[in-house]
Amino acid sequence: MKKSNKKILALIPARSGSKGIPGKNIMDIAGKPLIAHSILQALDSKYINRVIVSTDGKDISEVSKKWGAEVPFIRPKKYAADNSPDIDVFKHTLNWLRKNENYNPDLIVHLRPTGPVRSVSTIDKAISTIKRIENADSLRSVSLALQTPYKMWSINNNFMNPILNIPDMIDSHSMPRQSLPEVYWQNGYIDIIKPSTILSKNSMSGKKVLPFIIDETLFELDYPEDIPAIEKILNNIDENIKHPKRHSV
Repeated sequence: MKKSNKKILALIPARSGSKGIPGKNIMDIAGKPLIAHSILQALDSKYINRVIVSTDGKDISEVSKKWGAEVPFIRPKKYAADNSPDIDVFKHTLNWLRKNENYNPDLIVHLRPTGPVRSVSTIDKAISTIKRIENADSLRSVSLALQTPYKMWSINNNFMNPILNIPDMIDSHSMPRQSLPEVYWQNGYIDIIKPSTILSKNSMSGKKVLPFIIDETLFELDYPEDIPAIEKILNNIDENIKHPKRHSV
């Protein structure tokens, strides 16, 4: 199937300074470097037609290139600190591509390498969703929250205050869960952003955010104890990769 006629860029941010698992972006997970799983998913999408890794690490850069991604620049250290926000990374990428290549994507697909358990069909479904809604600023994957913020409290000056209140409902925190509004948490499976949202609105989401509901178990690699479960599910996934020549290292 032909790739999209829109310029759809997959951006995979991968800095080198992981504290929980040093070097985790290129460590072997289910027979491949961790970052390779996200690269291959992007390459196999029927919509994504460019895959870039933004990294400050030369080792990550070399591994990413071997698995088929572009690394047209090394990310400046000031955008690769522990507290560097996503928007700085994305602004740097967009501005670099405009200045050096006159390249302006229509959509940016944000794939986090630390969440390698995702399907190409789900990625394509998310892209198809935002392509149909012209006035959307972004799309963000979410899951139904297991705990409701309507029953959560903050503590100030030794007394508790409810995080949220429902107008015209006294003591909403004590109501049955079933009578409270459903809420969703952003799960990091996939986000898609229009460049204008980042560059003109100075936001990673904007105000018109499409929900993309993920109803499946989610896996995130933050600690060594997460590895066995992630490897087990990855070893059981067969994505029928369409580009074997890009996968050899």
